[in-house]
Amino acid sequence: MEKLNLPNYSFKIKSEPQRKVIFDGIRRKYVKLTPEEWVRQNFVQYLIQEKKCPQGLVAIEMSMNINGLARRSDVVVFNRQGKPQMIVECKASHIKITQDVFDQIARYNMKLRVEYLVVTNGVKHYCCKMNYQDQNYAFLQDIPNYGQLQQD
Repeated sequence: MEKLNLPNYSFKIKSEPQRKVIFDGIRRKYVKLTPEEWVRQNFVQYLIQEKKCPQGLVAIEMSMNINGLARRSDVVVFNRQGKPQMIVECKASHIKITQDVFDQIARYNMKLRVEYLVVTNGVKHYCCKMNYQDQNYAFLQDIPNYGQLQQD
């Protein structure tokens, strides 16, 4: 798979007839290894290993209903009280991050109202902190570690 702008992690990958699969430790099953899934699995490991997010408080492909339509958020990080704190939208490394991607994560956030939004293609990562009181947001230089999520 492609080299990403993330540390190297080891994964259980195996070949099945017609496809490769990767073991997802959060969902506890093998899933089809697509370019987007490669970014998602690497970014989740980054959150767990580098940013110290507890694995049990990370959800992958969380289902939600938005305007009567079923949607799935790539990654959601919860605080210890079970409230969503961060949404991560992952794209394959060859996909440019455009306004459409930010619009997509903003739609998910209308439902979840988290403090942090992250968009990544594994090469470029963007993180913004929401300010609901002033109805604005600010882009951050770095993705906060889990301890910082708990302080907000």
